[in-house]
Amino acid sequence: MSAPLDSGERVAAGRASSRRPEQLLLAFLGEFVLDADVEHVPSAVLIGLLAELGVGDAATRATLARMSRRGLLAKVRTGREVAYGLAPAGEAVLREARDRVLATEPFAPVGTGWTLVTFSVPESQRDARHRVRAALTWAGFGLLRDGLWIAPGEVSVAAALRPLDGDLADVELSAFRAYEIEGFSAARAVRAAWRLDEIRAHHLQFLDAWADVEASSNPLRDMTALGADWLALLRADPRLPAEHLSADWPSGRSAATFRRLREVFVGAARADLGALLGRTDAPSVS
Repeated sequence: MSAPLDSGERVAAGRASSRRPEQLLLAFLGEFVLDADVEHVPSAVLIGLLAELGVGDAATRATLARMSRRGLLAKVRTGREVAYGLAPAGEAVLREARDRVLATEPFAPVGTGWTLVTFSVPESQRDARHRVRAALTWAGFGLLRDGLWIAPGEVSVAAALRPLDGDLADVELSAFRAYEIEGFSAARAVRAAWRLDEIRAHHLQFLDAWADVEASSNPLRDMTALGADWLALLRADPRLPAEHLSADWPSGRSAATFRRLREVFVGAARADLGALLGRTDAPSVS
């Protein structure tokens, strides 16, 4: 009988170019730091972990510094050691994401109908515009036409934008609930706001990387990679109603694959991190 297929270097390296350092760090922090008995993680541990996933030391250091400046991470120094924990804003972002990350049906719309949002940001606040768009995309919104965003179901716009509260002072935003009128299908709006072939491709890429994996020789690395790929897939899939999707839509297989592998990886990964933190004597890095 052959041994269970190990993710090994195939998954760790196979999609390394598509994983951003911030996405990997958010996946790690959401799984192993948020509401866990881990307040701070030495930067050497984070740099080493991301190096196993194909991210260079300089890129990881730059990402840690950028996330600290944005208020997502709290940097602490003890002697020559630098460590990072979650700042309140980072905790809010991850807590907002957790419900969907661990949802039983993460690709099904919540409620019926549609949610519409329109917003305006001064030209001088381009960063705020980018962050609002990113928050709306995570919440399932697609751009229907200039200035008008649409999402399936009853999306809590206030909750979606809560992590940005400090950046919304100059943003003019309105939100509405909408329902289809008999005889006027939303199919055209769906095709305008989202490219279904690209969403399907995201699912198939996830399944190609993970569906046949059964074990791991490096669960901390692989749980971090799995979490990052899962976050990317959740961002790509807006939770469209089944009637707008084909009968062989792959989202159910993606969700089952993530749940199965998280159960395989996470316990051993937490044990490995605990051992690593207990024996780490990190050098001075910034």
